[in-house]
Amino acid sequence: MGEYNKGILGAFSGKVGPVVGANWRGKDIIRSLPKKSTKEPSEKQLLQREKFAFVTRFVTPLGPMLGRYFGHKMGDRSKKNMALSYHMKEAVDYVAGRYEMVYEKVQISKGDLLGVASPRATADAGGSIHLTWNDNSGQATAKPTDVLIAVVYNTEKHSSEMFFKVAKRSEREADLQLPDFMLGDEVECWISFVSEDEKKYATSNYLGRIKLI
Repeated sequence: MGEYNKGILGAFSGKVGPVVGANWRGKDIIRSLPKKSTKEPSEKQLLQREKFAFVTRFVTPLGPMLGRYFGHKMGDRSKKNMALSYHMKEAVDYVAGRYEMVYEKVQISKGDLLGVASPRATADAGGSIHLTWNDNSGQATAKPTDVLIAVVYNTEKHSSEMFFKVAKRSEREADLQLPDFMLGDEVECWISFVSEDEKKYATSNYLGRIKLI
């Protein structure tokens, strides 16, 4: 791998002949194409690839939320990349020959803003989830104008619903309306708070499994 400042046509990205151009940690680099391995992948390597694919399928649909509210960008690592890394390490388990998400460890946001106090979730008729919480405005950096966000994941249909700007912290309750095709299904639910200017966000709360009615 080598660093370059000026090429014939300037910096480039992608494959050109036997080399690849890329930007790594703010530097333009070129490297030779990797040689294809003739060795069969080990069982450990296959499991790691399966784990990566499994977590990616879960995390990718949540990209619009994770990309805005998961931690703070570090160097060339995006928030989405940090979210994928976190869930790979902390929120997945291998049970009875297959990978499973550990839902209580899943996070839809991660930050220093004061989180949701005493959250509760109950199912209401028509596929609605009723949320309540205590107003802890004034504690630490919490403000009454902080906005609630939420994610609901359907464990049977493997689909996610994201909710932005649901309610203000001071309102103490809100309803999440799920689509009709989810009626009767079990879902997982997470909520969090984001500051009005979206510069601060809390680490999310897991509200458990809820059966829609």
